[in-house]
Amino acid sequence: MIAKLYTSHLEKQLSRAHYLVLMLVIGILQKVKNVKLEVLAQALPIPILFESRRKKLQRFLDLEQLTIEKCWLPCVELLLKQVFCEEKTLYLAIDRTSWGLVNILMVSLIWQKRALPIAWILLDKKGNSNLEEQQKVLNQVFPLFTEHQVVVLGDREFCSPKLGKYLTAKGVDFCLRQKQSTNVSSQHQLSTALKNLGLSPGMKLFFQGVNLTNQKGFGPFNLAGKWRKNYREFSAKEPWYLLTNLPNLELAIRAYKKRFGIEEMFRDFKTGGYNLEETKLTSKRLSTLIVLISIAYTSACLEGRMLSNMGLQKYLVRQREPQRYIRRHSSFYVGIHAHLWVDLFQLYSECVQELMQINRHKLPNYLKGLRARLQVLSAL
Repeated sequence: MIAKLYTSHLEKQLSRAHYLVLMLVIGILQKVKNVKLEVLAQALPIPILFESRRKKLQRFLDLEQLTIEKCWLPCVELLLKQVFCEEKTLYLAIDRTSWGLVNILMVSLIWQKRALPIAWILLDKKGNSNLEEQQKVLNQVFPLFTEHQVVVLGDREFCSPKLGKYLTAKGVDFCLRQKQSTNVSSQHQLSTALKNLGLSPGMKLFFQGVNLTNQKGFGPFNLAGKWRKNYREFSAKEPWYLLTNLPNLELAIRAYKKRFGIEEMFRDFKTGGYNLEETKLTSKRLSTLIVLISIAYTSACLEGRMLSNMGLQKYLVRQREPQRYIRRHSSFYVGIHAHLWVDLFQLYSECVQELMQINRHKLPNYLKGLRARLQVLSAL
């Protein structure tokens, strides 16, 4: 289902017929977890011919209202006001994902060791993004975060000191991972490559007021470095070198660790969730599809968090093990599997009722489960 906080905007943005189709498509995405047009058309529960359903979805994806600017960014504003209103500092990760001829540059909001998509652009080329493209997608994002302090996180694709200079001018904090071959210098030190600074496993460093590259105008910045120490069978292959304007090492390292939430989000978009890489759509229809996935994904995350806070996740997914520090399943996983449990119960209700009659010694547990199902339904 669509998160309740989005419904008022989406109902105003779309005609009633288009809003109902949107509800159906989001529901199908949560069930079939596949964005191939034929798969969506097969599942679309409208009593018309299959080919008519497929064409209906194609026309739906071409709607002018279903754009990032008109449809999704207003939803992000509602999300920030209702879910993140008490957060003073928010972390934005910029990253790129690609498959085949598709190349997407995206900015996302880090949340609960995951990330929520905010804005993206489709690159009409293969390979890395450039500064102009990075600024284009970030300029879509910053007006939404005027009430928050923002920290932008980027991996080595976004190591450009020009990007650091741009973010500084915007009044935004940042942590941008650097390549080991990058040259760094300060007033008291000649230019040298980062790999020559002498970091080894277990060591950290922090320099203030350094310049990057041998050209003028790219500083001063701060530089944080850390090489994670070897632990049991784990050993980090190389250190982190972070270009930042944060004031100390601890803040920089703690911030950059959050960046990996966008990797988890991309996995949820792809093989771990909606199988986005299987779509054959391009251009406008692909961007619209990502809008739909963003609505479905954030709705599932919010529903999963609500169900976990209600203590209902034990009916939906495997529980955390006592000796396991990291939780087994994310809020997205909880939310997306909640629909499966309650819907299959309805579909096979006669079988379930008969089983309950046969195993009457377990009736107290069954009654608790029935109450939990009603609670899950009320939350979705």
